[in-house]
Parts: sequence; structure tokens; C-alpha cells
Amino acid sequence: MSNWKTLLLRIGEKGPEYGTSSDYKDHIETCFGVIRREIERSGDQVLPFILQCAEQLPHKIPLYGTLIGLLNLENEDFVRKLVESVHADFQVALDSGNCNSIRILLRFMTSLLCSKVIQPASLIVVFETLLSSAATTVDEEKGNPSWQPQADFYVICILSSLPWGGSELAEQVPDEIERVLVGIQAYLSIRKNSSTSGLNFFHNGEFESSLAEKDFVEDLLDRIQSLASNGWKLDSVPRPHLSFEAQLVAGKFHELGPIKCMEQPSPPSDHSRAYSGKQKHDALTRYPQRIRRLNIFPANKMEDVQPIDRFVVEEYLLDVLFYLNGCRKECASYMANLPVPFRYEYLMAETLFSQILLLPQPPFKTLYYTLVIMDLCKALPGAFPAVVAGAVRALFEKISDLDMESRTRLILWFSHHLSNFQFIWPWEEWAYVLDLPKWAPKRVFVQEILQREVRLSYWDKIKQSIENASTLEELLPPKAGPNFIYSLEEGKEKTEEQQLSAELSRKVKEKQTARDMMVWIEETVYPVHGFEVTLTIVVQTLLDIGSKSFTHLVTVLERYGQVFSKLCPDTDKQVMLLSQVSTYWKNNVQMTAVAIDRMMGYRLVSNQAIVRWVFSPENVDQFHVSDQPWEILGNALNKTYNRISDLRKDISNITKNVLVAEKASANARVELEAAESKLSLVEGEPVLGENPAKMKRLKSTVEKTGEAELSLRESLEAKEALLNRALSETEVLLLLLFQSFLGVLKERLPDPTKVRSVQDLKSIGAEDDKSSAMDVDSENGNPKKSCEVGEREQWCLSTLGYLTAFTRQYASEIWPHMEKLESEVFSGEDVHPLFLQAISSALQFPLQ
Repeated sequence: MSNWKTLLLRIGEKGPEYGTSSDYKDHIETCFGVIRREIERSGDQVLPFILQCAEQLPHKIPLYGTLIGLLNLENEDFVRKLVESVHADFQVALDSGNCNSIRILLRFMTSLLCSKVIQPASLIVVFETLLSSAATTVDEEKGNPSWQPQADFYVICILSSLPWGGSELAEQVPDEIERVLVGIQAYLSIRKNSSTSGLNFFHNGEFESSLAEKDFVEDLLDRIQSLASNGWKLDSVPRPHLSFEAQLVAGKFHELGPIKCMEQPSPPSDHSRAYSGKQKHDALTRYPQRIRRLNIFPANKMEDVQPIDRFVVEEYLLDVLFYLNGCRKECASYMANLPVPFRYEYLMAETLFSQILLLPQPPFKTLYYTLVIMDLCKALPGAFPAVVAGAVRALFEKISDLDMESRTRLILWFSHHLSNFQFIWPWEEWAYVLDLPKWAPKRVFVQEILQREVRLSYWDKIKQSIENASTLEELLPPKAGPNFIYSLEEGKEKTEEQQLSAELSRKVKEKQTARDMMVWIEETVYPVHGFEVTLTIVVQTLLDIGSKSFTHLVTVLERYGQVFSKLCPDTDKQVMLLSQVSTYWKNNVQMTAVAIDRMMGYRLVSNQAIVRWVFSPENVDQFHVSDQPWEILGNALNKTYNRISDLRKDISNITKNVLVAEKASANARVELEAAESKLSLVEGEPVLGENPAKMKRLKSTVEKTGEAELSLRESLEAKEALLNRALSETEVLLLLLFQSFLGVLKERLPDPTKVRSVQDLKSIGAEDDKSSAMDVDSENGNPKKSCEVGEREQWCLSTLGYLTAFTRQYASEIWPHMEKLESEVFSGEDVHPLFLQAISSALQFPLQ
């Protein structure tokens, strides 16, 4: 990399590029000297690189802003082009709804104002344009209140840029910035307070109580007003331009051109509730709230940090996570060395965990955060590992209130995290969970972590890791292998079924085809033993052959999948097939999930069969004590919607190719027609058309391009037919899913007159449990530890939690079918209010 590029990238960092100095002023002067000369040689390369650095290393924006201010003193034309580029990029970001670019570029423009590059009045115009758009959006008559998330986002962008330039705005244009803040207050008075109860990490927990009355926009305005009343003084934003103030004052101001905000879709003309709800969902998806605060540490752990400083550090951390997601070590290094004068390990942990647990979904996969936390533990060995451990302990204490989807992510993260640190954890602290009932959330949490660890390692290794709390071995999965019921015992004669299993195994070893095997089954086994015994023999034997590894299993399913599909052509029989798979792999949760997932992948079982099997009595009783049924259900739903997503991508790509083919075919026809209309001489005589060889080539081209276009159109029609079929099947699947949830909950939920909320449900469980809470352990005379909630209530809480999780996760696919779901499932007189509350909170939409 060129020297000037390295200097730009590493400005403000301790490193060899700037010698021993860590002073911002020295860095800026050194960089300015090099960049000033480089602009004369290759200004067209310098300009986009500076913009790229400012956008992708936004915690250094004050340094880049000051550097550009100095360049403005020497090369006004270069800086004018840079300001024009910033303005053009900002307009493109507004048009495309690129949230990160809008937010960062507005911050960058505010910083350029501090360096006397941008006219304050023109920045105020940008603020007021955004604010005007926001106010129009939430207006019932002129706008579309369903798109309030877009309006909120614009206001958040204005407020979040003020820590970087509020002081200068208050000094140079005090009346105008006051007008903007008053306008924001007016906007808050006409917008609806955005209730996001379905996106809270904890349900009825204590952690949200401090922010329960205010949403994110109101809270941020309070922080900015507090900052303004404090003279705009904060510690978290460096102000290097003050060191060059005497020079920068001589610079020429540049004007920002006008901007235009993206118009939101028109409100539904028919006042359709479902369409209005879908618009709100689309808006929330496009303009998500990037952080939800996870207050897991006591306030005294954060030192004496102003609320606005906390916000700025959160912005730094989230920006680094976003822009450096392709380079985790650089990401961890920048996160550990932010330009702030106070310690922020606890805030960094809270921010990272808030992203891991973020609902409806985090920006990146859990694996990314796992790697970043691991690198931070190595970069800050004396501080960060203990903070992470403290966060885990705090979350564990509140695990019964944690959202089910967030709990699952926490389990996945923690088990993977421990696998990177030799599975070391003070398990003795949690050994008491064995005294709790099997359905207690803390016990289930520990059990699921240990089971996940076994998947990542092996049984004996995990047993060794818990030797300080050896009693927890009870929570490990069984060590035994597959449950093959036809294994031979010495000294005993083979039963008839064992003989048939052995015969089937021999046929597989002889590599007989699936067709030959089906002929043998239909002629020899099925007529004598009936369907159930035949299915048991086939499933047990073929799965046993494929039990050595994942590869063996896939091979068996590929070769003999037709046997399963011929035996089980309908949903009822597929449910029985799944039950047999579960029986064979009852000692291995992972292989059960993998086998069923592969079977669905090869279309041997349908998603509807999996839903029916998950909600069969054998699994329903496990809903609150094991994650296995939910994992299998989640895999099936994921695969279903991944297929739809792939079909949509294919259709989009083919549609583009059709347009290209249409153009190529039209051009070929035009060229042929032009050639046919020309007069040419053949043997001295004038003939219509060019020479025969060229005409033949042109006709061949027309034929080929026409065939290519036709082929693509046929392919497009086929894909669209597949998509329409998949969408109609999805409607049936969603009806079945919600009807299944409704059916099992109806059997177990208390009378609606007694229970109207989740808190009521917990209260009933707590009252029922009081009588047993003080039972005395007969062995040591100590009171037994008991679960706060009874088994039935915990089953209801877990099932409602997963109902919310699945509804929230697949909301985009649910909305197109909302009217049918409301009419056929959600609107019955016997629908329990807790069932409707779970769905309403997930969709952020009140059901009738």
C-alpha cells in the first residue's frame, strides 16, 4: 500500500507510521504534508480514498475533518469537489435507504462544519429537510404513519450528529439550531410512541424498567438537551480542529446543495389493517433500530460517564463492528483502542451482548461476535475476560425472563465461546441447578450448553471439563450410540424381524438398486408384517448402515431415498417415519436433527409432516425441558423459506437475463433487416441483400438469439410456477403451524378469566409453588431450592415464547397471508388472549 494511504488509514493510532508520537496534532500535520503533495500528482485517487476512510473508520471523522479543513486553505478546488462528492453520496444513500451511509455522511458533514469547510446555514437546511420529511410522514392526512420508522430514523440521524458539531452550531447559528431542536420536540409531540415490547430482551424483567416510559428517540433527545445545557462539553469526541483554529478560520466555506428525501409508499386506500401492518413491518425492516440497550451491569461499573458519552461509545463500537466485519482482528483492535479518555470494558460487553441478542435479528451471525469477543479477551487479557464472565453470570440470573430466541442465541454463543477457551468455566457455581425441577429455565440452560459443547467436542472431554461439579454429568446427553433394535445377542436365535433386517442389510452391501429393494419389500415383507413393522425394519436398518458418519447417512439417503418416499407417500406415514428416526437416534439429538433435515432436503418428508410430528404427544411434553423439538421445527421453517428466497433470487436473475436476451435478439433482427435492404453486386448484377455468407451468418445469429430468449422465458415461467406453488404451500404450512400452537396451548393454558397476561401466568405458578418452596431436604436438613414457576405454567411460558420467536422470525412471510390467518385462526371465540398477545407482540401489530 502507498505511503500516503497508510498515513490516512493509521492517523490517530499508535504505530510506526507516525513514529513515537500519539498526539493528534502531530499526526494531522504529518499527514497533511504528504497528502498536499500527493494531490498534485494523483488527486483523483486521493479524493475517493479520503471519503472511504471517513465512511469506514467513522470514529476518526474529527481527524479527517480537520485534515480536509487544512487542505481547504491550500486547494479550494479539491475540497469543493470533495464536498460535492459527499453531497452526491448522501443523496444516493437517501434514495436507496442506506441507513449506515446516511448516518455517517451526516456526521461527516457536521465535522466538516467544525473545520470551516461547510457553511453552517447549508447544514441547517439539510437538518430541516430531513425534519420536514419526518413530520410529513407521521401526518395522518398528508403522509403515511405506517412509515414512522423512516421518520424516526431521520430524526435520530440529526440528533446523533450533534455531539460532533453541536458546539460550533450553537456558537455560529444559535437561533437556527434552537429552531431545529424545537422542531424535533414538535415532531415528538405528533408521532406515536413506538411500543417495541415484542423486541425486548427480557419480558417483565427489571432491566427495562428505567427506559420503560421513553423510546429510543425520546431518550436520545433528552441526552442531547442535557449536552446542550452542559455547554456541549463531552469527553468521547476528540476536537483536533481546535489546535488549528487560527489557521482554519481563513478557509473558504462551501455550500451543500439541496437534498430530497425518499418518498414512502402511499397509505392503503382501502384502509386494510393487514396491508397497513405489512407497511409498518417493511418500514421497520428497512429502518431498524440499530441498538437496544442491555443494562446488565450496575451503574457503578461504568465510571462517571455522561449519558451522551455512553451513546457516542455505542456508536463507535457498532460502526467498527459493521465496517470491519471482514477483518475480525482489526475490528477487535479498533474496539479496544477507541479515542476516549475513560475505560469502557463494561459498556463494550453490554453493546456486544446487545447485538448477539438483538431482536428481531442481529446484523451478523452469532459466529462473528464469538470471534470478536475471543479476540478482545486476548487483546485485553487483564480486563475483558472477567467482564464477559460477569455478563454471562448476570444474564444467567435473569434467564427465566430472557426472550426464547435470545436465550437460544446465548446458548449457541456461550458453548462456542467456551470451546475456544478449553471449555473452562467455574461450573461449581451452577451445580445447584440439579436441585431445581427438570423444567426450571436455569437447569435447561445449563443442560443445553453442555449438549452443545458435546457437539463441538466429544463426550469424555466435556465430562472432564465439569469435574469440579461432577454431579452435572446428569445433564450431559447419553453417551450410548444409536438405538438399533435388531442387533444380535449371543446365544439367542434370530427373530423373523432380525432376519429381514439382516437380509435388507445384505442387499445394501450388494449395492442393489432402490427399485429392486422396493420389489423385495412389497413382495416379502409388507404383505406378511404390515406397514408399521415394515417401516421399522427399513428405517432401523438403513439408518444403522448410515450411522457411522454424516457422509454415510447422506449416501444412504441419496441411494435409497426412493424406498422411504414409496413407503411413506402421504403426511400421516411421514409422521410415522419421523417418529422412527427419532427412536433410532434417541440418544443423539444432533443426529436426529441432521437426519430429519437431510430427509426434508431430499423431499422424503414434507414440512407439514415435520410440523405435525413436532406437535405430536411424544414431543409436546418436551417443549419446556429440551430445545430439540424447537430446533427441528426451526430447521424445517428455515429450509422452507430459504427455498422461497432462492426461487426469488433465481427469478430476479433470469428476468435480468431475459432483458439482455431481448435486446440481443432485437439487435440481431435489426442488423439482418438492414442487411436485407441493401443493394449489392453479384456477378455484375444488382441484387437485394448483402453477400450470401454474411446473410447466412446474420440469419443464424437471429435464430440463436431467438432460441436463447425463448429458453430463458420458459425457464422464467417454470421458476414462477414453482414460486407460486411454494407460496400456496406456505399458506397451508402457516395455517397448520398456528393451529398446532393454538391446539396445544388451548389444552394447557389456564382459564382466560384468571390469566390475561404473562405476568398473571407467572403469579399463578408462584402461588402454586409456595407450598413446596420450603420443603426440607431429608439428607442435609437444608431447604430445597425450588423453581418459582410450576411445571404446567413453565410449559405455557416456553411454548408462548417460541410462538413469539417463530412469528417474529418469519414475519415477512406471514404478512401476505395475514387476512386468512386472522379469519381462520386468530378470530375464534375460544382463542386465548395470551395466544393473541404472543403474536401481536411479535408482529408489533394489534390483532382484532
